[in-house]
Amino acid sequence: MIARQWARGVWVGFASLLALPAFAQPATAVAKVDAAAPPVASVAAAPVRAAPTRPQKLWSFVRLRGTDYVSLRDVAERFGLKLAWKKSSFTQTLSDARGVRLDFENNQKDFYLDGVRIFLGEPVLLEKDVLWVSKIDLIKTIAPLLRISDYSAHLPANPVKTIVIDPGHGGTDPGKQNARLKLDEKDLTLDVGLRLKKLLEILGYRVVMTRTTDKRFSNNPVIDLPLRAEVANKENADIFISIHFNAVDRDLDRVSGTETYVLTPQFQISTQPEQNKSMVKESYPGNHQDTANVLLGYCLHRELIADLKGSDRGYKRSRLGVLRTLECPGLLVEAAYLSNDTEARRLATAEYRQKIASAIADGIQSYATALATARPVSAAGQ
Repeated sequence: MIARQWARGVWVGFASLLALPAFAQPATAVAKVDAAAPPVASVAAAPVRAAPTRPQKLWSFVRLRGTDYVSLRDVAERFGLKLAWKKSSFTQTLSDARGVRLDFENNQKDFYLDGVRIFLGEPVLLEKDVLWVSKIDLIKTIAPLLRISDYSAHLPANPVKTIVIDPGHGGTDPGKQNARLKLDEKDLTLDVGLRLKKLLEILGYRVVMTRTTDKRFSNNPVIDLPLRAEVANKENADIFISIHFNAVDRDLDRVSGTETYVLTPQFQISTQPEQNKSMVKESYPGNHQDTANVLLGYCLHRELIADLKGSDRGYKRSRLGVLRTLECPGLLVEAAYLSNDTEARRLATAEYRQKIASAIADGIQSYATALATARPVSAAGQ
């Protein structure tokens, strides 16, 4: 993981979540401006508009190291943000009246939005006295988290009603383990999943579990993982949440915290690049939900970091088997590290597992509210 040397506060407001990407542009020519984009505004400042049928503005880009890049100067101009260098660093910030919104550092593959760490597919580059971000990272990650209402037609039209919870592993697969404390991931994920189910049902959601006992669909993960996604598809779910806990073999006491994964969009590089390069060019069923995924992932990760107050391991992208065939927005959360004894001892307590379930429920509520606010009036009124 890429380390940072400064601490950032976690913003827990809601209005600045709402954003949506421009459509992808051809990589063979410099894009031209179609129309001026509206200034950045909170959801409360203006009514939700009907979704446009075309992007408001295309991005100008240049080729850097064989990849299309867009200047942060152009990003700042588009969203009405102030661009500035941080003193004594290779970091540029974009800010508005509320303060710094985004931090980008040269040669890093992550950035911060309102204090929340988000990973990119390509590194940020310094060129001509300004930082640049790859065009696909801008379109598929950055822009969706700055303004969503412009392209609300890409979001689900229906409100969140049915949620599928997937406690990872089970049966013959214990998942990650902490032998010293006699903890298995499969037991912890099921416990958190059942706690989350109760919380969501109290909130009025219909909840379906992929498992409620110590079992799984198949001992072969190639078969097991898609069958978990199939539960969500058959139930016409509005959200799929797969719960997991992580572990590392080295630096056991140093690595801790929370990370959240959504499916990597087509042509974007995953946080941990695939060994099979052909996967990058593949469009999976789950990619139909790219716009909703970026919003869901941010909402969940932001709430987990705020509520658990642990290390921010980042909001990430991966072509995980349990996410590829989903027909609804979905994510996988690695809520803590079993290999870290301090964190594992917390996980051994019912109180902390309840706290994790509550944080996930908070994230789902945040996403449901964001979705309802961002949809066009015609869709929201159905």
